[in-house]
Amino acid sequence: MGKKIVLTGGARGIGRAVVENLASEGHEIAFNYKASKDDADQIVRKIADNNGTAFAFQSDISDYEQAGEFIKNAKEQLGDIDVLINNAGITRDKSLFIMPSEEWNEVINTNLNGCFNVTRHLIGFFMKNKKGNIINVSSVSGIVGVAGQTNYCASKAGIIGFTRSLAREVAKLQIPVNCVAPGYIETDMTAKIPEKHRKELKKMIPMQRFGSVAEVADLISFLVSDKAGYITGHVFAVDGGMTA
Repeated sequence: MGKKIVLTGGARGIGRAVVENLASEGHEIAFNYKASKDDADQIVRKIADNNGTAFAFQSDISDYEQAGEFIKNAKEQLGDIDVLINNAGITRDKSLFIMPSEEWNEVINTNLNGCFNVTRHLIGFFMKNKKGNIINVSSVSGIVGVAGQTNYCASKAGIIGFTRSLAREVAKLQIPVNCVAPGYIETDMTAKIPEKHRKELKKMIPMQRFGSVAEVADLISFLVSDKAGYITGHVFAVDGGMTA
């Protein structure tokens, strides 16, 4: 039986792959996007053409009120929500000594505060009904340090701590909370890495390649399923062995 799923940051990259994969499995999905309206509309049409159901809402989840409006709209379209996937994230890479405070705040507000904002608006519903499933998308950058990414690493490490703490809070209500930490994945974001640097990065990865968005999406599909019902509070790295 399909589930009702809310996902943040669904218009591109990993988020898009997750939306399309889950829709193909018969789940109904509501996702937000900040600026990529054309991409979001294209995804909704593609899913509808394949007899699936998806809804896209423009909102900035770094704003608490907009995050609440997104959840309200999602509930109106889906009814009861079964799963929340906090995926939205941005980078503003720069060495700390030249990083403007605006870029620090922008990354923290979107990646970490956005995770709090959306979850806060939905967690009461999950707790009241003793049902739900929360999957947070972090990064291996939240596990190991990456030069030039103090803002991004801090935000993603925060999501890991958020996941583990919340998992303990709601475990007695049978609500699993888990975290997926992708490594270097082939997306628009990593496509901007110069080829020389890509080659150096691949040498650091035991599997000597970047991962695919499908490989991350497949893990998330498993965590969405009832097969993962007894798993909570864990961080699953999809990184080709980088953190082994």
